[in-house]
Amino acid sequence: MAAVLAPGVALALWVVLGAVVFLLALGPRSAALRATWRVALQSHGMLLVLWWLIAAALAGWLVRQLYGRLVRGPERLLAATRILAAQEDAASLPEAVMTTRATRALGSEIERLVAERRELRVEMARLVDEASRSVAEQRDQLAALMDELDHAVAVCNRDGRMLLYNARMRKLAGRLAVGADRVALGRSIHAVLDPAAIGHALETVEGRIARGVPASASVAQVVTTSANGHLLRVSLAPVQQAEGERGELRGYVLLVDDVTEDQQRQARRDGALLRMTERSRAAIANLQAALEMLDYPDLSPEDRERFLSVLGDEVAQMRERLLADDAEAAHELAARWPLHDMLGSDLMAAAVRRLQATAGAPITTSPPDAELWLRIDSFGLIGALDHLARRILHLRHDPVLWLRLNRAGRHAHLDLDWVVREGIPPVDPRALSTMPDEPIDGVPGTVSVRDVIDRHGGEIWVGRNPDTGRSFFRMLLPLAAVETALAEAKPGSRPEFYDFDLFTAGHGEAVDSRPLVELSFTVFDCETTGLDPAGGDEIIQIGAVRILNTRILEGEVIDQLVDPRRLIPEAGTAIHGIRQDMVQGQPTIAEALPVFHRFAEGSVLVGHNVAFDLRFLQMKERATGLRFDHPVLDTLLLSSVLHPAEESHSLEAIAARLGVRIGGRHTALGDALATAEVFRRMIPLLARQGIVTLGQARAASDQSQFARLRY
Repeated sequence: MAAVLAPGVALALWVVLGAVVFLLALGPRSAALRATWRVALQSHGMLLVLWWLIAAALAGWLVRQLYGRLVRGPERLLAATRILAAQEDAASLPEAVMTTRATRALGSEIERLVAERRELRVEMARLVDEASRSVAEQRDQLAALMDELDHAVAVCNRDGRMLLYNARMRKLAGRLAVGADRVALGRSIHAVLDPAAIGHALETVEGRIARGVPASASVAQVVTTSANGHLLRVSLAPVQQAEGERGELRGYVLLVDDVTEDQQRQARRDGALLRMTERSRAAIANLQAALEMLDYPDLSPEDRERFLSVLGDEVAQMRERLLADDAEAAHELAARWPLHDMLGSDLMAAAVRRLQATAGAPITTSPPDAELWLRIDSFGLIGALDHLARRILHLRHDPVLWLRLNRAGRHAHLDLDWVVREGIPPVDPRALSTMPDEPIDGVPGTVSVRDVIDRHGGEIWVGRNPDTGRSFFRMLLPLAAVETALAEAKPGSRPEFYDFDLFTAGHGEAVDSRPLVELSFTVFDCETTGLDPAGGDEIIQIGAVRILNTRILEGEVIDQLVDPRRLIPEAGTAIHGIRQDMVQGQPTIAEALPVFHRFAEGSVLVGHNVAFDLRFLQMKERATGLRFDHPVLDTLLLSSVLHPAEESHSLEAIAARLGVRIGGRHTALGDALATAEVFRRMIPLLARQGIVTLGQARAASDQSQFARLRY
């Protein structure tokens, strides 16, 4: 508008200035001439104004045409060229962007260069395809092998983000009551398994590798429990780094077994054996006494018959008791806890790290025997040590903790000792004696230190140092059945089956500084009863799809109708097609929103005109107890950054520019899928303008004129 009005204003100023100059030039002696001009203006002034309006309109039209051809035309040509260069399926430059002979010639050359580049890309793709066929075969073999495994398997990067998993892992998550939707590409395994148990296994593996053990031989096992009481045995194998590579591990492979039923069966067998032993003691004593009486030479025939009858009765009763034990096997003793072999020095190192992190007190250790191997549950045992150390710190400030591990015949003694400053009285032995029976903080159920020691078939007691008179805790632990020698420090040669992109993702890097191509996105859309969330309008449908490494995961979607608990206006039904009977019996927003929140966990939210949808979500935060504090990107704002010369930034207009076909318009999932494809195609266009990271994309969006819209 300013470009159109500017010529008219300039022309008016020019006429006024010319008239003033003309009148000044006449001087005082030309009064008659000035009077003549005044009369002429009074009688024919409207004709001059009309002439000026015609001239201003023509000048404005001319400037508009020139601006469209010489300014906006090249800008639109630039935007169309970027789309043509970034999208493989873009047909050609639109005729509307080539407004002059020069731009048409330039457009022809651009299309020729793009065609040549496409031919080169096709040839490169053919060569890459030929070179990667063997990798694809290995990948398919790996996927087939994982489906056939009896274990739940997940491959994760160093941060715990899942790169690959099998169907058994999803089923296991469902049994653990965490939800199968927690198992997905890019999601954290820590939502399924105890992160402390995984961290302990990683520390064990890294400690072995630091001693020179090959990564292929550094497998750690831990036993942990789920929130709903399932007993899990987890094996962690590190992903071996490339030959000659140094530094942290790139990731790990987890094999998870639910051993709850196995432990119950083992408990029944152990209980049956124990009960049979206890019940047979008296019978065996009776049999032995009867046999001894039969050896007497002066035993009468009647007494001999009576003792033989006793033998027969006892044997029959033993048989009945054995059959009864088999029928009552469900009422047996507690389960035998799965244990694993661990080098004593590894246990001491892991315990010191844990106590320093939680207790924060000075810790002194005595180096154990270099060949001392234990049969233990290291995760549970270190948790028990941590509990005792924190209790001691609570009773006595600033003690120095002392850990000792020594061989004691067929067992090992693990001692937790402490030294306090002079003048501070010792801990009351009565308080020490109750500590092993206290529940351990942070462990599901009511598990005490004594329970952990009982799993090992060991004992815990409060001892007293005869030299110093100080009390200390002593734990009796089993040795490993077979002494295991240290593996030779030879590099392994495990082959690589697949190149996982997420292995190279930055660890612990601030999300704003991470490239868009490495992030996980949740693209979503909401259908509502109206446009005023503050006025009572509600969400009636949520649709969402995930993007990971610029790939749309069409198998991981949400398409959920929501009961708004209010009438749906007919005007809205005409747009989205959702009728009142369709939402009856569907989850309410209080039930549906937590599912979406969990689905979007750890990702960047993306939408078109997303401020509208976010306003509806934020209005429900207080009622649901949720918090939508995710980073957010808006395809409307990004389109205005990429194509500032375009007049429309509607979803349909953007999709048409980028060559995206829209299906299911004005359905939540249909719009989410269309927005996801639009956003995926925007990423390389943003990179061409130097917008590579999430922070850069958010900063550019904030500069858009549409960013000032509020709902």
